[in-house]
Amino acid sequence: MDQHIKAPITKEIAGSLHAGDYVYITGTIYTARDAAHKRMDEALSKGEDLPIDIKNQAIYYMGPSPAREGRPIGSAGPTTASRMDKYAPKLLDLGLTAMIGKGKRSKEVLDAIVRNGSVYLAAVGGAGALLSKCIKSSEVVAYEDLGTEAIRKLEVEDFPVIVVVDCQGNNLYETAMEEYKKI
Repeated sequence: MDQHIKAPITKEIAGSLHAGDYVYITGTIYTARDAAHKRMDEALSKGEDLPIDIKNQAIYYMGPSPAREGRPIGSAGPTTASRMDKYAPKLLDLGLTAMIGKGKRSKEVLDAIVRNGSVYLAAVGGAGALLSKCIKSSEVVAYEDLGTEAIRKLEVEDFPVIVVVDCQGNNLYETAMEEYKKI
């Protein structure tokens, strides 16, 4: 089923999404990869605030290439999500509602998705140049010294993703494999 949603993504919106849905996001999402996640984890361990309010937010695991002249961002393809698995449960418990990446997630992340009524969305790997056309603005908001791994605030329009794991724990990677075996 195709769904057009607005970001930030509330628990109610996340709850309306089902594994296998095609979703088009319009609004604000954030980027963060390994180094930014490590810094956020360190800040939390020290009792410090995060540089962004992650409640009801989506984090896109992406580090862009340099922007071409006249464009807000370069190629913007997804990073393998499992690289953030050791940090994701804590962020989900703090209110993060959506993660965008590619690839499978650990049991701990899957459990945290269900526990928190969140979702895991997949962007198509290898389509970074096409995905960048849905990004209308990009602004570094934290950890500028990390370069491409800095946290960015993106304004997106009809950004295409697929619901991989919904808040009930339905996992497209598992169900699709079972369907494929029947062929």
